[in-house]
Amino acid sequence: MKVRRHIYFSGQVQGVGFRYRSAGLARSFGLSGWVRNLADGRVEMEAQGELSAIRRLLTQLKFQRFIIIRRMDVAEKPLVEGERGFSVTDY
Repeated sequence: MKVRRHIYFSGQVQGVGFRYRSAGLARSFGLSGWVRNLADGRVEMEAQGELSAIRRLLTQLKFQRFIIIRRMDVAEKPLVEGERGFSVTDY
């Protein structure tokens, strides 16, 4: 089942390669969406694809070197039709 999730990550998530690692993992799992740093130190992401792939992405991020996720706030979002690729953006 294809879904879209909006996620805020808190913890040690900036300055540790979080955005680039998450984008690489998302692409390898066939997900689309984006990830960006926020001025308050959190990272924001929207990921779209198979629910199992999004779950794998979130699990893999927990085990990345130097990344410490203390909190994830996840919300459902409507699908974005025609979206392709997974991008890294700035705030």
